[in-house]
Amino acid sequence: MNQHDFLVVVPVADRPRHIQACLTSLRALLRRYPYAGRIRVLIADDSADKTSIAANRAIAGQFSTDALEVIHFPPAEQLALVRSLDINLPRVLGDAPPDNFGHKGQGVMRNIAYLKAAALLENAPPDRTLIWSIDSDQEFRVNVTEEDGYVVDFFNGLDAIFTNTDAQVLTGKVVGDPPVSPAVMTRNFLDDVLAFLAQMAERDPAAACGHHAATTAAGDAAYHDMADLFGFKPAASYAYPCPLQGAHTEADCFANFNCRVNSFFYGEHPTRISGYAPGDLFASVQPARTVYAGNYVFRTEALRYFIPFATLRLRMSGPTLGRIVKAELGPRFVSANLPMLHKRTVESGGQSEFRPGIATQATTIDMSGEFERQFYGDVMLFSVERLTAAGNLCRLTRTDFSQTLDEMRSALMERYNTRQQAILERLARLDALLADPSRWWHGQAAGFGDFAANVRRNFGAASSGHARINDAANWAQWRGRLLDALTHYAEDRAAWSQLI
Repeated sequence: MNQHDFLVVVPVADRPRHIQACLTSLRALLRRYPYAGRIRVLIADDSADKTSIAANRAIAGQFSTDALEVIHFPPAEQLALVRSLDINLPRVLGDAPPDNFGHKGQGVMRNIAYLKAAALLENAPPDRTLIWSIDSDQEFRVNVTEEDGYVVDFFNGLDAIFTNTDAQVLTGKVVGDPPVSPAVMTRNFLDDVLAFLAQMAERDPAAACGHHAATTAAGDAAYHDMADLFGFKPAASYAYPCPLQGAHTEADCFANFNCRVNSFFYGEHPTRISGYAPGDLFASVQPARTVYAGNYVFRTEALRYFIPFATLRLRMSGPTLGRIVKAELGPRFVSANLPMLHKRTVESGGQSEFRPGIATQATTIDMSGEFERQFYGDVMLFSVERLTAAGNLCRLTRTDFSQTLDEMRSALMERYNTRQQAILERLARLDALLADPSRWWHGQAAGFGDFAANVRRNFGAASSGHARINDAANWAQWRGRLLDALTHYAEDRAAWSQLI
């Protein structure tokens, strides 16, 4: 039997260095593990900057060879495709202004890219091509030392699973930086920072660094402040694994963490980096419930699933889609041990090239936009989880949706507010350590000081994010938007099915 062809869909928004690294890793992977089937990459360009669009187009040309076809799908072509449709789908495809058809959000961009994928595959043999959705800040390798991490034969492994099982949708995971927002990792990270400083307080700054002991890779949701929501046990504090090489001191390690700590607000979690655990691939295949939007593979018939509620720009859209897919596909929705390396930041300054919802000015970081999208993303996720357990989402009523949203918002707001108090208690301890003149690092911890200020700004009593989620008028607006999206979901599914 011929091997499957692959169409790899990569949304990218003003991240040319990320897409360059992603495709470089793909080329290295295929040198290590050649694949007989056809591989095409669709760069779904959601950039707003013309320079980024030109750079992404050039990168596509650079990597497109006889063995690998890279297609650049720019905003102008996306707009033309959307305008050519006979069906209007504003909640699925958005309504971005035609003069700047960028920064539509990953959900809307993926949905438009799936329409492009359907067009590219219109004449392909049924079930011949697998569509693989990834993120531009990921690489086709894992974080182990063997030959820079190229130890996973992704394409041949995926081909084998889809050849030998009836799986319709398969999700992998990520290793490296956590796939969630700092909005839901801050309490755990504060625990790790406090544990690090407590160790440093007992050590001689001139002594050899003692932060190179073997560390335990973070397991499922170990980075998440509310891991129990997902069925996992909360994790204890994790040690900081010093990345410095050669002879260096405790003070050198401290300085390294001090310079790096604010990268947390761009999605790093330097103490809880997810690691790759090798194992038998087929033994790892099991029923799934969460789609990692940046790493999932599906047969062409699963193009009937779009990213739900995309125009709301909610975080947790992948897990929300996963609950819907699980309810409809059951055991044909699976996960497997095929994680990709996730790298939130680029080399210079520990910042992401582009990250929606994060506003930066010098050392000041405001993540209130992302915080709000995270909270209401959680409300939608756990509402959909409850609703799909009760029946087909397309057959439930507005009353079902309304009651569930109210109950979930109330329960999650209590959790978020309780967690805020836990964060403030830890922040007070951090402030005391940094202000103590008897500590050997006094006057040398500006990075930790900036980190503490940003925690206070984003989680303190005056934080904009917490004010928004507790505001009744703001909830009334969000409630209307969430309710509208759920109420029209069946209509949107029916319209989408006419397009695919």
